[in-house]
Amino acid sequence: MPSIDQGVQAGIWAVVFFLVMWLGALALEFSGGTSFIVSLLVAGAIFLLVRTRGGDYPGPH
Repeated sequence: MPSIDQGVQAGIWAVVFFLVMWLGALALEFSGGTSFIVSLLVAGAIFLLVRTRGGDYPGPH
């Protein structure tokens, strides 16, 4: 498996979840602006979570 920087992985996760949440909210007929803002905020939180806690560190657990 190639080594991918933790920030890049976090960014990919955030973008994927943003699209899923935003398009899902639009499919459920929520307001477009509200859907975008809420999805953006949650995607930012996901980015921070994966960036700080998403590492797979070798060694004993």
